[in-house]
Formats: sequence, C-alpha cells, structure tokens
Amino acid sequence: MLFLGMIAVILGALGSHTLKEVLSPEQLESFTIGVRYQMTHVLLLMVVLLTSYFDEDVKQTSFWLTIIGILLFSGSIYLLNLQELLGVKLSFLGPVTPIGGLFLIANWGFLALKAFKR
Repeated sequence: MLFLGMIAVILGALGSHTLKEVLSPEQLESFTIGVRYQMTHVLLLMVVLLTSYFDEDVKQTSFWLTIIGILLFSGSIYLLNLQELLGVKLSFLGPVTPIGGLFLIANWGFLALKAFKR
C-alpha cells in the first residue's frame, strides 16, 4: 500500500518534470489522471485498513478491489501514454482501463454498503 503511494509520487514528479517535454498535453493530462486516481485510492485504502470501523474481511476485500483497480486503471493509463517512448505497441490495453475503473467503483460501493449496514 505504501509502496503504491511512493510510486504515485515518483510518477507524478516524473510527469511534472520529465514527461512534459515528451508527451502531448493530452497524454500528460491522461497520465496525471492515472497518478491522481492511484494516490486517491492509496489514501482510501490507508483509511480503511488503519481504522477499526471495518471488519477484517471487509478490509481484505477492499484491499484486493483497490489493488486490482489501481493496477488495471492507472497501470494501463501509464503504459498507454508511454507506449511510444517504450517503443512497444500497447493499444490492446485500452479496454483494460475501464475494467480497472469498475474495480475501483465496486470498492466504493462495497464500502458504502458495509458502512450502511453497520
């Protein structure tokens, strides 16, 4: 979890200082969205895992929904925007982004449902 936060800060700095020279404004904005969503969900996960509000099974489910969502959503955004720099064709990852988004949405809905039931 903390590792994903550290990676978000590193990628945010990379985008702000290095990638702005080589990515189009649209690509840079998309990359920044990936960083923003990653950091937002790392912070959510920290709150969920570090409080006593939720049971351990809820924490575990939230953990996996968040991790999978970040990897698929933000990870695909990073790779899609860096594919030219990497010299690899990764357009097949396009459909992965919304799937990752669905995992993140599912996590919020899951937590809301558990909080409401509590």
